[in-house]
Amino acid sequence: MNTLPFSASAIVIVMFLIFVLSSAIRILREYERGVVFRLGRLVSVRGPGLILLIPVIDKMVKVSLRTVVMDVPPQDIITEDNVSIKVNAVVYFRVLQPQKAIVEVENYLVATSQFSQTTLRSVLGQSELDDLLSQREKINQKLQQIIDTHTEPWGIKVSNVEVKQIDLPQEMQRAMAKQAEAERERRSKVIAAEGEFQASQRLADAARILSDQPSALTLRYLQTLREIATENNSTTIFPVPIDLVKPFLNIDKEQP
Repeated sequence: MNTLPFSASAIVIVMFLIFVLSSAIRILREYERGVVFRLGRLVSVRGPGLILLIPVIDKMVKVSLRTVVMDVPPQDIITEDNVSIKVNAVVYFRVLQPQKAIVEVENYLVATSQFSQTTLRSVLGQSELDDLLSQREKINQKLQQIIDTHTEPWGIKVSNVEVKQIDLPQEMQRAMAKQAEAERERRSKVIAAEGEFQASQRLADAARILSDQPSALTLRYLQTLREIATENNSTTIFPVPIDLVKPFLNIDKEQP
C-alpha cells in the first residue's frame, strides 16, 4: 500500500530535478552572449559554450553579436529645394557591448530603427535633390557617423548606412529627362562645332602651304587627275591651269 505514494514522490522529485537542471544549464553559440542578472542586479556577461546558472535566482538574456541588416522603411521627405521624394535605406550594425544593449535601452533593435528613420528625414531634408543624386556616398557617410554617434552609448556599432532608392514624382522625372536630352543635344552641337573649327584650320593651313609652294599645287593637281581617271566616267574634263596657257598668250601679243 506504501509503494504508490513512494512512486509518486519519486516522480515529483525527478521532475523537479529536471526542471532545476534545465533552468541552470544553458548553451550559447559562438555568436551569442548571455547577460546574467542575479536578483535583478547585473552580474556578468558569459558565453559562448556551457553556462551554469543558479535556478530561480539567476536570469539570463541572450544577445546576438552578428551584424544586423535593418531596412529603414520609405520616408516622405521634402528636400531643401522643395522637392517631395520618398527614400528608403538599409543600416548595418552589430552589438559590441551586450550589457549596454540590454541595460541602457529597452529594445535596441526598435530604438536603432526609429533613430535611423528620424536621422534619414533630417539629413536628406537639409540637402538639395541634385546633391542626393550625385553625392550619395557623401550622404551615406554622414548618416553613418550621426547614427553611430547616438547608438554608441547603447553598445552598438553602426558600420554602414546605404540609401537604397529615391522615388521622384512623375513630373520631376519628365523634367529631368528633358534636361538630360537638352544637355546631350548641346554636347553634340559643341562637338560638331569643334570639328568644323578644326577642319577649317586644316584647310587654311593647306591653302597657305599650296600658295607658298607652287610645286605642291602641281602635285595636288596631278593627284586629282589620277583620282578622276580611276572613276568609270564616259567623259572626263581636265582643268588646265592658266599658267600653262599664259606663255602662248604672250606670244600672240609679241607678233606685229
